[in-house]
Amino acid sequence: MRFIILASLLTVLSAQDVEIATTVAFTEGPTADSQGNIYFSELMSRRILKLSPNGTLSTYRENSNVANGLLVDPQDRLIACEGADWSLHGNHVQGTPRVTRTDLKTGKLEILADNFEGKPFVSPNDVTIDGKGRLYFTDMGGVAVYRIDAPGKVSRLLAAPDIQKPNGIQVSPDDKILYLIEANGAAGGARLIRAYDLSPEGKLSNMRVHYNFHQGRSADGMSIDTAGNLYASAGLHRTRGTSETLDTQCGVYVISPSGKLLKFIPVPEDTITNNTFGGPDRKTLYVTAGKTLYKFRTDIAGLPR
Repeated sequence: MRFIILASLLTVLSAQDVEIATTVAFTEGPTADSQGNIYFSELMSRRILKLSPNGTLSTYRENSNVANGLLVDPQDRLIACEGADWSLHGNHVQGTPRVTRTDLKTGKLEILADNFEGKPFVSPNDVTIDGKGRLYFTDMGGVAVYRIDAPGKVSRLLAAPDIQKPNGIQVSPDDKILYLIEANGAAGGARLIRAYDLSPEGKLSNMRVHYNFHQGRSADGMSIDTAGNLYASAGLHRTRGTSETLDTQCGVYVISPSGKLLKFIPVPEDTITNNTFGGPDRKTLYVTAGKTLYKFRTDIAGLPR
């Protein structure tokens, strides 16, 4: 296991003696391009960071508009869910809610969507793509899931009360299933992964619970491998003032297409958020957790979704 420390908060003497005074870094939304670079969000400083294949860490984009979930599409364009109104341990950030696409070669940025039927989004959170190039993203604050077919062409697929707090999202390798993480920390809230049949037209039906994390903390983000296994970042080391318990250990949960837990990869840091596959063979899993980017080798290659 290797990891890159972006910032240090304090020296831990014991779990009983320490509480968090402030948070100076919070990593999210990793993705990989075709050259082997890893891009990930740092919410507190509102930046998108870039880790090169040789281990060099740099800032790809300042003033990221609170970019969270990221995705590099097949044309090497960086998709970003931006603008969430977001708070952690007294730190508050806010931007303009939208989904953007940036050409990694030219740096040109375009807005793919910033509203649905004239109503602005609230907090775009995570994004994935299917084999036809259609994007699917969650608006956590707006309690909705959308599909983008082209710039400005947006369809709403799910909304309250059918969903509660949509977070991570993925599409199966054959484009027939859409997976959605519910991350509702409120008492009795849904903390699980939903599965839906995904039609060739991009519509959803036949919701079922694929994996349940309740009473613990649900997953945040997830990736998927070529065999259709989900890699879900979930759990906590310490409670955080919600009804979430520590029953869900902190780490990456590898879940089969049938909903069976195949493997658990522990991660030592709160708060684990997301992961992506990278490396020349896409068998390196990069995991964002707290102030750190971790990486692990896997047996099965991941999909760039």
